Amino acid sequence: MDLVEIVPHAEPPVCKITDLGKMKYQSQKKAAEARKRQKTIEIKEIKMRPNIDDHDYETKMKAARRFFDDGDKVKVTLRFRGREMAHMELGMKLLNRVREETTEIAKVEAEPKLEGRQMMMVLAPRA
Repeated sequence: MDLVEIVPHAEPPVCKITDLGKMKYQSQKKAAEARKRQKTIEIKEIKMRPNIDDHDYETKMKAARRFFDDGDKVKVTLRFRGREMAHMELGMKLLNRVREETTEIAKVEAEPKLEGRQMMMVLAPRA
C-alpha cells in the first residue's frame, strides 16, 4: 500500500492510502477508453464537373448529407477541363447552389477558390 496525494493544492492536502500500481492501471484504462470513444472528423471529398446533370447532382448531394450526418467535413471540388475554363461563372453558380441547399445543415468553412483547373469549397456540419 502507498500513501498517494490526491489533491495537493487543498488546505490541508488530501491523501489516500491505496495501491499505486492499481491506481495507475485504472487511469490508463480510463484514458484508453476516452480515446476509443473520441470521434475523429474526416474530410470527405465530392468531385463534380461544371455541367453536371440534375440527377447526378442530386446523388452527390445525398452523399454530402450522409457525410454531414456522420459529422464529417465535405470538400466540394469542381474540375474544369478544356474550354470549360472560359466559363468560371458556371462553376461559381454550381458551388453557390451547393451552399444554398446545405445552409441548414452545414456552414462554409472555406470559401470557393480557384487552384489551377479546380475550384474548391469546404463545408463543415453545424453543431
